Amino acid sequence: MEAESAARRTRLAAALREGERVSPLELFFDLVFVLAITQCTALMVHHPTWDGLAQGLLVLGVLWWTWVAYSWLTSVVDPEDDAVRMTIFAAMAAVLVLALCVPQAFGSLGLTFAVAYGFVRSAQIVLFRLASRDDPALRSSVDGLAVGTAVGVTLLASASFFDGVPQGALWALALGLDMAAPYFFIDASGWKLAPGHFAERHGLILIVALGESIVAIGVAAELSLDAGIVAAAALGVAMVAALWWIYFDVVALVAAKRLAEATPGLEQNTMARDSYSYLHYLLVAGIVLVALGLEKTLEHVGDHLQVVPAFALLGGLAAYLLGHVAFRYRHIHTINSRRLGLAALLLALLPLALQIPALATLALATALLWALIAYETRIYGDARYRLRHPD
Repeated sequence: MEAESAARRTRLAAALREGERVSPLELFFDLVFVLAITQCTALMVHHPTWDGLAQGLLVLGVLWWTWVAYSWLTSVVDPEDDAVRMTIFAAMAAVLVLALCVPQAFGSLGLTFAVAYGFVRSAQIVLFRLASRDDPALRSSVDGLAVGTAVGVTLLASASFFDGVPQGALWALALGLDMAAPYFFIDASGWKLAPGHFAERHGLILIVALGESIVAIGVAAELSLDAGIVAAAALGVAMVAALWWIYFDVVALVAAKRLAEATPGLEQNTMARDSYSYLHYLLVAGIVLVALGLEKTLEHVGDHLQVVPAFALLGGLAAYLLGHVAFRYRHIHTINSRRLGLAALLLALLPLALQIPALATLALATALLWALIAYETRIYGDARYRLRHPD
């Protein structure tokens, strides 16, 4: 019995999981976020205004930070432990409630959203405290995280009693303070991290977001099916494939390698925090905006896009590229001028997108993305091949 108890304590201790792949339970947990991200896109589709865009991005930010909390957690606790499994199952139920509340998160379901968010984050903190029983540095960091979470949940609950600008301001403050807590109020050297596992988790959640863009194409195509919609759907898939290529062909591999090579402790943890926890939100937000633009494009193939959907499509692509620029700068302190320039060009095309058919805008943006890919693939040359085929 003592041996069994000791083994179980080890599974709940802050023992790094480096060398392990993402577990089936973690993938199962991530599937709940498919619905959550879809709901964010649906919120913006049904309210294609600047207010709707802001609300969708704020909700996405809260959902993203919820997921980020668990990406750090599963670096140090074993999902195969029964207590961890049951706690994560309970958190999944709460995330599902969050997703169902999204359409009315700024309305009648605001308080329910806040309570569900508080439950999800509390479950994570409970598991972190179990994992930090014999690790004072980690326990101190968890205590700081608990304070930041409590403040964020309180502000979200308070926001449910307001509307308009005051409500949006409280949401922004809650999200800002919650996300700022690890940067300003928590000793990053106290966290434990499995770098390979951590990078893989973020790659997989990016695939979830890209999949949601495919879902948006399918939802819009159900309205009718003609030559224009078929062409738009094909171009939409080509655009999503380009977004996949831009991240997974080289960037994901290089970033994971650099994170693994960083000195464990403060250097590695701050790199993970900045480049994955923070900057990957810009990538996911860009993909969600693109999904909105794709859905509106398929609804109005022959007409020009309205200003908000046009901004969502082109601005989402620009945000995604700018996220990569910042990601690279955080790792190696150099600017990818090609991606920065294309982001600027896509934003400059916004006036044109308000004049030409939506299908033409989609085709132009997709062609520009693939032109970037072709150029980068050529200039990376042998280095790209060696990276992708290390043996």
